[in-house]
Amino acid sequence: MTAQKLDGAATLTAIKAELTERVAKLRERGIVPGLGTVLVGDDPGSQWYVSAKHKDCAEIGIESIRRDLPATATQSEVEAVIDELNADPACTGFLVQQPTGLDEFALLSRVDPDKDVDGLHPVNLGKLVLNEPGSLPCTPIGCIELLRRHGIELEGAEVTVLGRGLTVGRPMGLLLTRKSENATVTLCHTRTRDLAAHTRNADIIVAAAGVPGIITAEMVKPGAAVLDVGVSRVDGKIAGDVASDVWDVAGWVSPNPGGVGPMTRAMLLTNIVLSAERAAG
Repeated sequence: MTAQKLDGAATLTAIKAELTERVAKLRERGIVPGLGTVLVGDDPGSQWYVSAKHKDCAEIGIESIRRDLPATATQSEVEAVIDELNADPACTGFLVQQPTGLDEFALLSRVDPDKDVDGLHPVNLGKLVLNEPGSLPCTPIGCIELLRRHGIELEGAEVTVLGRGLTVGRPMGLLLTRKSENATVTLCHTRTRDLAAHTRNADIIVAAAGVPGIITAEMVKPGAAVLDVGVSRVDGKIAGDVASDVWDVAGWVSPNPGGVGPMTRAMLLTNIVLSAERAAG
C-alpha cells in the first residue's frame, strides 16, 4: 500500500480562497480585520514564521500590525506593546511569537482573550474544556480540519495522540472527543510503556512528540491515517515523528513539511477572521 498524501499546502490554498470572500464581506461593512504580531529578538525561524503570517494575511485582505522588539526588550516593555494592541481597534487579533526569553505565560495571559488568535490563552483553553465558544488552538484544530477535508471519518474513530504538550497533545484530545467529532482518544507520550500496543489499533495517529522517526511501519495499522506534527532538526533539516516506511503501510500520511504546518497557518487566519466577525456582532 502506498499512502495518499494529506496535503496541507493545497488545503491552505483552498481555505485562503474561502476566507478571502469572508474578509471582503467584512470590508463591505467597514470592518477591516488586522493581525498584530509581537516579535522579540532576531531568531531566524521566528522571523520567517512571522513574515509568513503577514504574507498570508496580505493575500486575503487582512491588514498587518507588526511590532518587532530587540532581544534586549524587558518584560515590562513587551507587556506595554501587548497593552497597546489590546487597546487598538485596528488590531482584531494578535499573538506573541515564542520564544521570547521572558515569562511567556505572563505575556500570553496579558493578551485580550477575544484577540487571542493562537487559541492558547488560559481563558480560551478553559472554554475548550467547558465546550464554550472561543478561539481554538491552531495546530490541533488544523489537524482535524485536514482530516475532514480529506474525507477521513472521525465519528467513532480510535485515535492515538502521541505527545502531551500544551500546543498540540492536550487540546487535541479535548477537541476530538467533542460531540462534533465523537472520536475515542488515547493520549500517549515518550514515557508510555509499549507505545506500539496503543498505536497498532488506531484508525488515526497524531504524532507530536518531537522525536524523529518515533512512529515506524510496524506500529501502524494498515490503512490508518497518520498525522506527522513533530518538528526536529537532523543534520540541519526538518525531521518529523513519522518514519518514511510508514508510507508503505498507512492509508493516509501528512508530509512534514507540507502537511500540518500549513494547516496551522490556515487556522490562524481563520481565528483572525472569526475574531473580527465576533467583534462586528
